Amino acid sequence: MDTRTDDDLLLERQLCFALSVASRSVVGAYRPVLEKLNLTHPQYLVMLALWEESPRTVRNISQALAMESATLSPMLKRLETLGLVTRTRVAGNERALAVELTAAGRELRADARQVPVTMMERLGLTREQVEILNDAMHAIIRATGTELPSSRRAS
Repeated sequence: MDTRTDDDLLLERQLCFALSVASRSVVGAYRPVLEKLNLTHPQYLVMLALWEESPRTVRNISQALAMESATLSPMLKRLETLGLVTRTRVAGNERALAVELTAAGRELRADARQVPVTMMERLGLTREQVEILNDAMHAIIRATGTELPSSRRAS
């Protein structure tokens, strides 16, 4: 038996395992930080998309977050209940919903500006390390054939 091949099957060497544990751990580390904003991690991602561009259609947000509309809809309802967004039908397209930030949703952005810095401190990472990790994750995402909207940052 080839030892190298056997070692390739060790749990600790599995990229999928490391990514899965890292994802759960990082999202868990965000929890207490986002609780101060009264947001869950998925809601925070929706708000990030809307802070970049508002209004956006549900479909546009879904594409930006690589998330199914069916998963997104309950989050949008909750954000609307919190008074952070409004959802209205798009004129001329009764099937499309536009999601727009309310004044409270726009104001929340000021408080959220501290989230990235707080998370870097909690995780013991520099901005450069975060950028390197982010670039690596985007490379993996591209390698799987998943398309994300192009970022403003050059890759």
